[in-house]
Amino acid sequence: MQNTKDFLRLVWSAIKGTEHDYTTLGIRTSIVLLAVPMILEMVMESLFAVVDIFFVGRLGSKALATVGLSETVLMIIYSIGMGVSIAATAMVSRRIGEKNYQEAANVTFQLLVTGTVLALAMGFLATWYAADLLALLGAEADVIEYGLRYAQIVFAGNLAIILLFLINGVFRGAGLPHLAMRSLWIANGINIVLDPLLIFGIGSFEGWGLEGAAWATTIGRSVGVVYQFYHLLNGRHLLRLGRRNLVISLAMIWRILKVSSGGMGQYLIDSASWIFLTRIIAEFGSNTLAGYTVAFRIIMFALLPAWGLSSAAATLVGQNLGAQKAMRAELSVWLTARYNVIFMAAVTVFFLLFGESIAGIFAHDEEVVSVASEALRIITLGYVFFGLGMVMVQAFNGAGDTRTPSIINVVVLWLLEIPLAYLLAITLGFGATGVFFAIAFCHSFHALVSWWLFRRGTWKKVQV
Repeated sequence: MQNTKDFLRLVWSAIKGTEHDYTTLGIRTSIVLLAVPMILEMVMESLFAVVDIFFVGRLGSKALATVGLSETVLMIIYSIGMGVSIAATAMVSRRIGEKNYQEAANVTFQLLVTGTVLALAMGFLATWYAADLLALLGAEADVIEYGLRYAQIVFAGNLAIILLFLINGVFRGAGLPHLAMRSLWIANGINIVLDPLLIFGIGSFEGWGLEGAAWATTIGRSVGVVYQFYHLLNGRHLLRLGRRNLVISLAMIWRILKVSSGGMGQYLIDSASWIFLTRIIAEFGSNTLAGYTVAFRIIMFALLPAWGLSSAAATLVGQNLGAQKAMRAELSVWLTARYNVIFMAAVTVFFLLFGESIAGIFAHDEEVVSVASEALRIITLGYVFFGLGMVMVQAFNGAGDTRTPSIINVVVLWLLEIPLAYLLAITLGFGATGVFFAIAFCHSFHALVSWWLFRRGTWKKVQV
């Protein structure tokens, strides 16, 4: 009973948020203090995805297909944000581990400059070519006509998406995961409230339909970014951004691009593989694509909290390498991996038992529910391996070794997963089922390769 009380007090301390030296604190305690807010952050992100698809699903299969295709394009934008976010966590955590707080703030400003320029460029191109991008992904003409405005709004609002990712990466690297958690809670909480109001209306306001979902997302994330800047500038934390940090350093931006390029690469490669898979799925009609979209959102609901737990490993690796404690960094990874595998095993059992019932909550068309429930049953067979692989990848990223996960992604996701999915789905005639089996197998294999390379230990020698 006493152990339970101590654990609950620790959890509350993690939620409340206090600054700690994670290079000297007990490893298990550090994992809890970092992971709890990161998990809660990802739970809210997962809840946003599920609530969003719940309301959009009421608009029909064309709306679901539009969201699925737009989300596929956004995966590229997310990749840019995640790549710079990885650089943020790796570089800021290393400086914090070295107790060089001034340099951590300098890095933060250069990260903001880099992320903003990339976001504006990506947003302009995606918005301008929105119709062409949807068509390229296999959208039918009526889907493009129905959902073009939605796509343009979410693409144009990508600056908020990238800054939200980037600054949360800074907060995690600085050992301030509670601020990352709160910013995402605010952003997604506002979106959840605005979603039904802007989609369906209230009182004399009739709502904007699918466009309302896009505006709800953009407004919510923008408010979250405002909250982040407040904490970067208020001077209450070890990481504080002041006037003396507001000097552009091209040399540092180049270093950021070098570290983040690997992170962008691994997520772009991952996103591109999902785009190809979505393109294959689109061959089997809008209902199949809608079912795949529903399943993908539900899967993300489970994977994002696991990513939250994995992110604790990235911070611990970065800070402990900065403090010259490589063995402690490695022990942190193995402990985090153990916890993540246990969590994903529990999720696997849950989806195998209740996958069809869960899919039925978000779609009413019988064919859509059938496709979604089948995807859940098959893809979740690899969840235990997914849990291991997430931690290994985050450990590489926390060390600043973004190149290794990128190479793994090219080999496994491009050279193996895409051809295998096409072979099973199109050549051998298994349809969408073939794609689901390819995903389960290849992501499990990806985890095992990552585990083997992590054990070699070359990540300990990376300089950022």
